[in-house]
Amino acid sequence: MDFIWILFAFICGLAAKTTSLPPSIGYLAAGFILNIAGYQADESLSILSDLGITIMLFTIGLKLNVTNLFKTEVWLGCSLHTLVWMVVTITFVKILALMSVSYFSDLDLMTAALIAFALSFSSTVCVIKLLEENGEMRTRHGKLAVSILVIQDIVAVVFLVVATGKMPSLWAFALLGLFLIKPIINRIISHVGHGELMPLMGFFLALGSYELFELVNIKGDLGALLVGMFLASHVKATEINKALMSFKDIFLIGFFLSIGFTAVPTLEMLGLASLLVLLIPIKFVLFYGIFSLLKMRCRSAFLSALALSNYSEFGLIVGALSVTAGWLSNDWLVILALSVSISFILTNIIYRFAHTLFAKYRGFLSKFERQVKLEEDIFCQPCQRPIVIIGMGRVGIGAYQAINSHSTSSAWGLDADKEKITWLTNKGVEAYYGDAEDIHFWESIDLSRLQLVLLALPSVQDAISITAQLKAANYQGKIAAVARYDDERLQLEEFGIDKVFNFYTDAGVGFAEESLALLPKSKVITTN
Repeated sequence: MDFIWILFAFICGLAAKTTSLPPSIGYLAAGFILNIAGYQADESLSILSDLGITIMLFTIGLKLNVTNLFKTEVWLGCSLHTLVWMVVTITFVKILALMSVSYFSDLDLMTAALIAFALSFSSTVCVIKLLEENGEMRTRHGKLAVSILVIQDIVAVVFLVVATGKMPSLWAFALLGLFLIKPIINRIISHVGHGELMPLMGFFLALGSYELFELVNIKGDLGALLVGMFLASHVKATEINKALMSFKDIFLIGFFLSIGFTAVPTLEMLGLASLLVLLIPIKFVLFYGIFSLLKMRCRSAFLSALALSNYSEFGLIVGALSVTAGWLSNDWLVILALSVSISFILTNIIYRFAHTLFAKYRGFLSKFERQVKLEEDIFCQPCQRPIVIIGMGRVGIGAYQAINSHSTSSAWGLDADKEKITWLTNKGVEAYYGDAEDIHFWESIDLSRLQLVLLALPSVQDAISITAQLKAANYQGKIAAVARYDDERLQLEEFGIDKVFNFYTDAGVGFAEESLALLPKSKVITTN
């Protein structure tokens, strides 16, 4: 990778962060700037981009429960949205053609449908980055958005198979043999340990699955996703995901840069791309309306729809195939690249205010909410437990055990990961499934019964968001949280959290106190 790319990516990413925008917007800008300046992308950038997408899809699979894909709000919501979107977008394109708008006037019904289909997808890269940066991957709306993206990715692969004529070979059936050797794979993963072999094994599994599926003429990216889902039940799935996190983020810089290298835009192309971007509010309205129709809570429907309101990099793949087949001119590839880039920027900017926007327009949005709720949106509050621990990871479980060792009915746990709650319940832990960032959740329980809320969460943004929802619900008790660094501790204290524990410092203090307790008091050495 050319150093000049790293330099521009860093400068533009830093500039974006300084202006409170996600660094990915800066990477997009860096790609366009370098392209306009005359630099050309080479094979190494494509390799870097492909690596980022493959590893990202593999890590998505590690965190995905396949049963989520069969929920009505997922498969039916995705299907209805695509059908209605196709009709609306084809109509929009044909209206522009009747108005003799350049480039649109030459499109027939088939090419209009092709463009509509390409724009029906939401960006997996953009949405996943957005949810990860906001700590919302395991929330109700986060899991809904990710499940929709997975369905779309599968549809995209089917389209590519049909469009390119690249049918899976008969050897594809041999992939079912993975189920037979799964115990061996699990034993190898368990034997790796926790050191430097962990990220290497992650690369081996992600890239190995890519190559394996390519050998049988199935898109390798889909293979990485499916193998990730195949291994999601392993106890080390989360650890593998964390080991790959930094590598994935670095490689995805290549993806954002590569979009800018697609072609040099003109003002006319920018204007036409802006016309396509005008359809994004319609994409949001369709998603929100369909999710509400399928009994989703208005907040979950709103946040999912907002995250999914963008165009996908898959549009560029469809554009490239159409150009090769002679269905579209090469200029259309530039127009699609610009519309995808603009949609990324808008999504990243607008989603920063997602919770504020929902709070402001909640009264209007709730009018579309169905009276009948889905089963997993109904919550039963424990009656006699005045302390709730939010985030039942290692810190949360440790706090739960410490508190309840003094009293058997003091604390209960809350987590947005339903599978984790099932596991904890089987272990005898009083834990419940719920999204603490949802104002509806806090309004559905009796807050007067709660005296203390412990935020055992690694993300500062999560802690701030939950605290904001508690304040909005008029919670009068105390709030405590953990932080990894002093600047995070100060940020949480300034936001109004009553007590913030430095994760590393307080762990050292606790370790020292517990260790000194092992010594007889007469043996403890003191110095003046």
